[in-house]
Amino acid sequence: MSDYTPLSELGEFGLIKRLNEKIELSQPSTIKGIGDDAAVIEPGEKQIVITSDMLLEGVHFDLTFCPLKHLGYKAVAVNVSDIAAMFAKPTQITVNIALGAKYTVEAVEELYEGMRLACENYNVDLVGGDTTSSRTGLIISITAIGEVAKGEAVLRSGAKENDLICVTGDLGAAYLGLQILEREKQAFMADPEMQPQLENKQYIVGRQLRPEARMDVIHDMKERDIKPTSMIDISDGLASELFHICAQSGVGATIYKDNLPVDEQTLEAAMEFNLDPITCILNGGEDYELLFTVPIADYDKVKNHPDISIIGKITDKSEGINLANKHGQSFPLQAQGWQHF
Repeated sequence: MSDYTPLSELGEFGLIKRLNEKIELSQPSTIKGIGDDAAVIEPGEKQIVITSDMLLEGVHFDLTFCPLKHLGYKAVAVNVSDIAAMFAKPTQITVNIALGAKYTVEAVEELYEGMRLACENYNVDLVGGDTTSSRTGLIISITAIGEVAKGEAVLRSGAKENDLICVTGDLGAAYLGLQILEREKQAFMADPEMQPQLENKQYIVGRQLRPEARMDVIHDMKERDIKPTSMIDISDGLASELFHICAQSGVGATIYKDNLPVDEQTLEAAMEFNLDPITCILNGGEDYELLFTVPIADYDKVKNHPDISIIGKITDKSEGINLANKHGQSFPLQAQGWQHF
């Protein structure tokens, strides 16, 4: 007999009851979570920020190499990243999933365990959602809710000329991690006996499979009294996100090639695949780092921050959006990041 439980044995309400047994609520603003027709939240005098993200099997993830627990964690993290990009604090999420017949109760529990770990890490309450059947694989849709003091939300539209352009962490790692995983998948399909060649690749593979939202930097910036003028999370690639900020702020920008932060594993993997690391940094996507601008008066506050790199400056709109090298030459930047359609 199989040790796994078919979903049909529990049914929708039995599954929800079983999953809900491990959900603990911690946010003061959560009045009522799972179990009623709707969740009830009471944020008080703050403003609410809401974001939603959908992940589809075969489009956004491949279960050949993506563990369900990692997928659950990532599904929460990418939504928390959007809340972070608003300079807000995430408080609640709702989770909608559509499942194919191949999924067992234990598989769904593994997915939710990843979500639970992410909720615990980011101090977020899972307060509701929906489950249904799917004929096209696993679909995950998460809505994240956050709160921010009135007037404190950071939009994409606030960048001003001479502001510093900054990014958190390093870039290009998630894209190269995906190239590694895709290569190993092809090798496995050709020879199921082979062992994946992931030596010295754990960091970049982890950046693809289980990214982290940079709430740590948001908390740190608030403690240091750093208030960005504009901000966006890097999901579709640095260049694409910079274009969004410049378009909505009505400005131009220059970023400096030598200032772009990159990890050694990313550089080594780019050489292995004969890829230009700068192209991977600019257009790779899925890093979920933060791209933001700060007034030049805040230079001393950010210059020595271990997780922040100053990569350029905001210019007048007439100057366009450019990439400059160490010789002072500038070239128009191209945004070639993730295309959804």
